[in-house]
Amino acid sequence: METRRVKTNYGIVGLVFLIFFVISLLTNILGPLLPDLIAGFRLSLGLAGFLPFSLFFAYGVMSIPSGMLVERCGERAVIVAAFLVALAGSGAFALVPRFPAGLASLFLIGIGMAMLQVAINPLLRAAGGERHFAFNSVTAQLIFGLASFASPRVYVYLVNNLNGYAGGGNPMIAFLARMVPPEMPWVSLYWLFTVVTLTMALVSLAARIPSVGFTEQERVGAWATYAILLKDRRVRLYFLGIFCYVGTEQGLANWISKFLQTYHGLDPRSIGALVVSAFWGLMTAGCLAGLVLLKVFDSRAVLVGAAVSALAALSLALFGTASQSLLAFPLMGLCASVMWSIIFSLALNSMERHHGNFSGILCTAVIGGAVVPVVIGWLGDLFGLRQGMTLLYIPLAYILSIGFWARPLVSNATIRWKTAEKRATN
Repeated sequence: METRRVKTNYGIVGLVFLIFFVISLLTNILGPLLPDLIAGFRLSLGLAGFLPFSLFFAYGVMSIPSGMLVERCGERAVIVAAFLVALAGSGAFALVPRFPAGLASLFLIGIGMAMLQVAINPLLRAAGGERHFAFNSVTAQLIFGLASFASPRVYVYLVNNLNGYAGGGNPMIAFLARMVPPEMPWVSLYWLFTVVTLTMALVSLAARIPSVGFTEQERVGAWATYAILLKDRRVRLYFLGIFCYVGTEQGLANWISKFLQTYHGLDPRSIGALVVSAFWGLMTAGCLAGLVLLKVFDSRAVLVGAAVSALAALSLALFGTASQSLLAFPLMGLCASVMWSIIFSLALNSMERHHGNFSGILCTAVIGGAVVPVVIGWLGDLFGLRQGMTLLYIPLAYILSIGFWARPLVSNATIRWKTAEKRATN
């Protein structure tokens, strides 16, 4: 057994949190953009679904190879390379805002984000401590939500200032006005992402990221190890859990704005984008509440409560009035806020070893964010978008079930656990 060289390292934890912010900034903007992309590229709902599909399908292609790259090349090299790949994708979409080019560009961005996710999740677990992984993971989700809350508002700001731009004013707006087609002001976001990914590549290159020194249990292995893991029923069940969560999250985030436009006649460039922002904003607020709840209750109980609340909110959002939908869609973000981190931590804490490999498998399950939006779009073309979005009841029901059958080897550290541990040492 190797000695871990990183135990509690707040510098690594802070860098991981910053990377989570950037991942969210790049991946969760498609929802507000989708009505513009549908109109600008003249897409059906089914074809529009292939835009998030391209982004999240990359996770299925790259997550397991990324785990092997982390072991072979180290975290720092993989993180820098990931930002360079995302830089190429962002720059390509900024330069060539066309549907086929967009699919390829989003795929490149997804490749970079998959590399980052695989590198930073075991890094966070090792640097922050195993018993605090659920807590730190929810904190990461909080930061993730902050970026998702901010990006639609950046989109609204850029579009409003670039529409009918007549010169003068903000130098950044003046520069972007020269770079983007007048009829496609949303392209300015990808110029912004180009700058962000370049900056993060330079920051990661300059940062001192020591080797985590994974234990044998955390070390990523060869294909044979993945084959062994995939025979384990727990691995397959948690893979499906992550698949269902990301599918639900992206199925909502990508179709909220179009749903409000279709059924309630609400402007996607203002109200729709701001409702998506509120969805992510309440997800951020939910993470704050989750930090408290996970210090008081078992994470499985928190997951059950979140899933039941999400099912109720989804019903109100899809079948309620306009005002009810405007309230219920953001509430879905509040309900979903702790799901990813709890499922991921329950999964890793349910296995005795091979956490690096398992992390790669779980990150592959992010492909749910590719599949579910496409299926919703396909069903939307056949039966209507409302009917298509009822598909989300299925993954939410599965997430609810996890709270009942999960049997982690290590439970989350609650106040009660800390009190008992203190008494035992006295």
